[in-house]
Amino acid sequence: MKRKLKLKSWVKWLLLILLIIITITVVSINNKNNGNKNTKETFKVDKIKNKNNDTLKAKCKKISYCNLKYLDRYKLYKNSNKDLSDEDIITRVNLGLDYSFYTHTKETPYLNKEYILVNKYLHLNEDYVPESLEDIDLEFARSGMKMVKTAKEKFLEMVKAAKNDGYTIIAMSSYRSYNYQVNLYNRYVSSDGVEAADTYSGRPGYSEHQTGLAVDVYDGKLDYTNFEKSDSYNWMQENAYKYGFILRFPKDKDNITGYQYESWHYRYVGKKIAKYIHDKNITFEEYYVRFIEPKFQK
Repeated sequence: MKRKLKLKSWVKWLLLILLIIITITVVSINNKNNGNKNTKETFKVDKIKNKNNDTLKAKCKKISYCNLKYLDRYKLYKNSNKDLSDEDIITRVNLGLDYSFYTHTKETPYLNKEYILVNKYLHLNEDYVPESLEDIDLEFARSGMKMVKTAKEKFLEMVKAAKNDGYTIIAMSSYRSYNYQVNLYNRYVSSDGVEAADTYSGRPGYSEHQTGLAVDVYDGKLDYTNFEKSDSYNWMQENAYKYGFILRFPKDKDNITGYQYESWHYRYVGKKIAKYIHDKNITFEEYYVRFIEPKFQK
């Protein structure tokens, strides 16, 4: 009787061991299968990712202003701005718009050139003074106004043409030194705070007024901030580009320029560039990235 009990006990242990072995085997097989499945899925994702990279790289090679070094930045920006075309994605990343304003800044190149760009990513040194600054005739400017010689000559040509057509255009702010901008910007910050001031005033070194190529105008009657309401503004809209000037901060472009719409702020860029910007309704930033940088960085 005792022998039969021992035998039954031994059989139970054997069955238990076999059950454990079978369980371990099944788990191992499942893990292996899942591992193969995950490997296949990972390979599939990587393959799609590489395909997307190759597609973007292929497009990049066809766009003259595309920079292969920025491929990862283009992808990230595209993920957050899927409504934009590839051309716009490339343009904005090249401008630095995938970074916050006033970050990743650098000194602007092409000093003393009419196609120089100064904005919230490209700055001038505090000791920079443009060459050939000249006074603007008092008939068409407030006292003390200066511009670079070429820009001043074209400005006078433009406002005289406006006068012949019965319109008045007066320069009320043009060249500003770095130190002048320090005081002006700080005054705005004291009044409205940094966040608000940054929407309408350049920080010292980041204002294109320091280039001697920018000018704020008014009609001699309305305050300059109401220039849009004047007949002179309409004349400027139709004719400014013919003399090499552009409306620097147009409507609905603040996400590119970094500044709110300013109907009074004009910038001399030369007739060729001004006409293209006028005809295509783009900003100077967009033109700069697509045509200036590719041309002069080769």
